[in-house]
Amino acid sequence: MNEVTIRPIVEEELVRLWELSAKEEAPEWKKWDAPYYPHIPKSLEQFLEKKDQLIHQEDMWGIYVNGELVGSLCYYWEHEESLWLEIGIVIYEPRYWSGGIGTEALRMWINHLFKELPLIRVGYTTWSGNERMIKVGEKLGMTMEARLRKCRFYNGVYYDSIRMGLLREEWEDCI
Repeated sequence: MNEVTIRPIVEEELVRLWELSAKEEAPEWKKWDAPYYPHIPKSLEQFLEKKDQLIHQEDMWGIYVNGELVGSLCYYWEHEESLWLEIGIVIYEPRYWSGGIGTEALRMWINHLFKELPLIRVGYTTWSGNERMIKVGEKLGMTMEARLRKCRFYNGVYYDSIRMGLLREEWEDCI
């Protein structure tokens, strides 16, 4: 059984995070995480230049399976004045895909955000080519709030942009 935990990333984990997220030219995870945006690999030195934006942050945490860093969670303000917050998740290691780890990590992240911030809604944006991400949202009780048709172009195909969202009262009814 895999134990999933989430927490802020610490400095000792930066090399591992770099290996997972920024070292490779064409990592497998990038085929699913907004692949229509370019991925620019970084040297370790380049990556560490931004270490203060990665360690001990409230808006970016690591996902751990049995204590091993395998992914990351983040949030950003779409419009802070109205408390419009969007979240993101990446599980870098393909061997941890499709096993419920992302769903569990997002469940913990959403719980944390609703507990710590005065939010009304949490949401994320994905693309129609990432069916697993859409299913995760559905499992967590999210609603597909928007489907912008054929606005993401990848590998010669147009895909839809998908916005999933969840209101605090819907989350409280689910937990």
